[in-house]
Amino acid sequence: MTHDVWQEKAHDHLLLHFSKQRIDDLLVIERGDGPYVFDTEGRRYIDSLSSLFCAQLGYSYGEEMAEAASRQLSTLAFHTTWATAHPAAIELAEAIAARAPAEDYRVFFTSGGSESVEAAWKLAREHFIAIGQPQRTKAIARKTAYHGVTLGALSFTGLPSYAAGFGPAPVEVTHVSNTNAYRAPDGTDPVAFRDRLLAEVEHAVIEAGPDTVAMIIAEPVQNAGGCLVPPPGYWAGLRRIADRYGILLMADEVITGFGRLGEWFGITAESIAPDLISIAKGLTSAYAPMGGVLARSRVTEPMITNGSPFRHGITFGGHPLSAAIALRNIEIFERDRILDNVRALSPHLAAELHGLRSLPIVGDVRGSGFFWAVELVKDERGTRFDQAERDYLLRSYLPRRLRAAGLIARPDDRGDSVVQIAPPLISDRDLLDEIVTRLGDVLEDAGHEMSLITTRTPAHVG
Repeated sequence: MTHDVWQEKAHDHLLLHFSKQRIDDLLVIERGDGPYVFDTEGRRYIDSLSSLFCAQLGYSYGEEMAEAASRQLSTLAFHTTWATAHPAAIELAEAIAARAPAEDYRVFFTSGGSESVEAAWKLAREHFIAIGQPQRTKAIARKTAYHGVTLGALSFTGLPSYAAGFGPAPVEVTHVSNTNAYRAPDGTDPVAFRDRLLAEVEHAVIEAGPDTVAMIIAEPVQNAGGCLVPPPGYWAGLRRIADRYGILLMADEVITGFGRLGEWFGITAESIAPDLISIAKGLTSAYAPMGGVLARSRVTEPMITNGSPFRHGITFGGHPLSAAIALRNIEIFERDRILDNVRALSPHLAAELHGLRSLPIVGDVRGSGFFWAVELVKDERGTRFDQAERDYLLRSYLPRRLRAAGLIARPDDRGDSVVQIAPPLISDRDLLDEIVTRLGDVLEDAGHEMSLITTRTPAHVG
């Protein structure tokens, strides 16, 4: 089938996610190989975004995954985990718990990230009902953070434009400042920055009423806004605040989990154990859809002791096929030393990306592991692009120029203007260098383009 036919069929029948529904020359990916993907015209791209932060192993493990899937489908194609269980889900829960930041986690399976966040909230609510504190109905989250867009998860997402038009949020959430140090007045002083952020969190708890707050939720490195890394001691401070007021602390690891930061769980580097952890994406390296929530015994034991059911269920949560693929994914991670690869090459990737600071359009470079963002600015003073300029740069120029460069990356402005990369965890040094070189060429051209664009009126942009 030709590219034009695929275009026509997509426009006629497919609703795209988070996108305008008609895109001229829509990119249609037909196959993958290693860290590369190929479109329907045979053009090759480096997938430096791991599709959407989830194709951890790239695209060359299909035969192994197919073997695991075939064996499972031939044994037990499907059964729920609604008051029953099956070996694949049990083994996977055990494998995940064995790699978690503490020894007392249980795992509830879902089909993806938004479902995991909602399941975690319901676990928190069931916990507080079980211990006689049903008034804890509020949460603390961070501005610009993305925790999903199903209606429950949307409560925690700190992007007001995503919630507009969908009615009142089902959960009352106070959104506090995120950890973007770049434009913060005290951002160059990590201790002062951390202490101010933590004071704001504690103030939000007190203002909400400490005995009404059930959960504090945050990502180890925040995605939306551009790979926002916390200052040292930030997570330990969140742990102290949560414990001081009897609140559950949740790490949303849908993106940062399963190797993205060089650990099974990104929060491991912070030396604390959250009460709840959401996972998805890298759990299967995107070879099948799956998510989950890890809950510590302090969360689950009151329900177990009371004999209370967890009033939540997802038909395909813990699906045998996805569980078998996730188990094979973990096996491959360990056999092929995937985490070691990320740990070994992260300093090199960081150094190469920081080299892009020499470009006038680059204001900041931030991230960790194989998860990075470059913030784009108008001039050396860090002036932000206005809305018309952002629309042209991020939604017109950069997508075209990245595609011409054979590079899949993510221009984004949920916050300030950034380009994100998150290479497959199998990437070697040469590939990482190639990604940074291509990105640098694109951004150098973008700087020249925007220096011309900004001399025109907004009406001429694009």
